[in-house]
Amino acid sequence: MTSVHYEQRDQPDGVPPLALTGERTLPDVPEENYWFRRHLVVYEWIAARVAGMRVVDMACGEGYGADVLARSAASVVGVDANPQAHEHAHLRYRRANLRFERDLVDTFPEPADAVVFLQTVEHLTDPGATLAHFRTLVADSHAGGDGGTVFVSTPNVLTLAPTGAQRSGNPWHVHEYRAQEFERLCCACFSDVRMYGLFHARKLRAHELALRLGWDAVHPRLHLTKRFYDWFTPAIAVSDFAVCPAGEARLDSALDLLAVCRP
Repeated sequence: MTSVHYEQRDQPDGVPPLALTGERTLPDVPEENYWFRRHLVVYEWIAARVAGMRVVDMACGEGYGADVLARSAASVVGVDANPQAHEHAHLRYRRANLRFERDLVDTFPEPADAVVFLQTVEHLTDPGATLAHFRTLVADSHAGGDGGTVFVSTPNVLTLAPTGAQRSGNPWHVHEYRAQEFERLCCACFSDVRMYGLFHARKLRAHELALRLGWDAVHPRLHLTKRFYDWFTPAIAVSDFAVCPAGEARLDSALDLLAVCRP
């Protein structure tokens, strides 16, 4: 949630910029770069695993993720019900194997080898029904086989919410998940669920350690706050995050939770 109005910068001619509302993240907003890269790294991780497949990116928003998936997939459909997001994505991202459809995620009917559904399940009042619909889409695409794959991610409430709070203050979230609860939700719809976590790496890990050592008390006294974060936030890259499987890292400390689900 943001109280300051931010809008995308430097959009191509004829492409209307989107405003940052807190409901979705956007590229081309320097102040939003941390969240954009945090989402982008998961799209890139998935893109490496869907090469040559037919993919549906559900709740695709601005469209950047569908565009990343289309770099390796045989075809990608970005699905979103928001008219402004749909118009923007359709005008901005153009590839022969990429198209955008304005539809609801729980009614879009096209089968796929993979369904991608990132940072949206926490917005749903009936997430089980939506995941069951996705299971049908990937199962139908592999008649007689093992079915395709559904990738689902959500923020970890244990690291998203302020210390001591039960949930974050994001008004768009209906329910925020802990790792075990999120895994149970996915296991209720899929027979094979592999859990992963997203963590800070490189300079974000160094910044995390600096905060533990009292950096937040130092930079205001040195009058460095604005200068430091005006440099630091836009400099964050995908490489400053890491996707790790459960077992290699404790999911309770993950930033985001990622489930790779098969029927």
